[in-house]
Amino acid sequence: MIKNWTILLLTLFCLSTINAQESEEKKAISEVLNSWHKAAADANFKVYFEKMTPNGIFIGTDATENWTIDEFKAFAKPYFDRGSTWNFTAIDRNIFLDASSKNIAWFDELLNTQMELCRGSGVMKKVNGEWKIAHYVLSMAIPNENITEIVAIKKERDSIIKSGLLKH
Repeated sequence: MIKNWTILLLTLFCLSTINAQESEEKKAISEVLNSWHKAAADANFKVYFEKMTPNGIFIGTDATENWTIDEFKAFAKPYFDRGSTWNFTAIDRNIFLDASSKNIAWFDELLNTQMELCRGSGVMKKVNGEWKIAHYVLSMAIPNENITEIVAIKKERDSIIKSGLLKH
């Protein structure tokens, strides 16, 4: 009987330790994302891009915005230099850890922005003990009842982009 209780207590202890470690990792990831968004709002180019992996990808709201980190830096630098960047604040965030590697995580976040509500999602990678953004996708959150209007607005430009991509 004592052996069974000992096994049960050890199991519960191990599970609580695992949950605490996962909670700490999620907190660390959330802090990286918050400081990344703050660095943009503060027009701090160096800190902003240090939060991304060297081979990071940023996908923006425009269909043509699928950038390597170097392409994104070239796009963003003038905005940071002028101090007229973007200000995103997470109002909801979900973080998921890869249980097998413990070095990969993915997330989604609802953001308050100058474009109203947007959704960010991405992949985080632990590099030398620090969480970095490896892949980030920014999307506008559009109510389903407004989709027809939005499609009408973007249809012409989208067809030009599609025809160019379909030729490849």
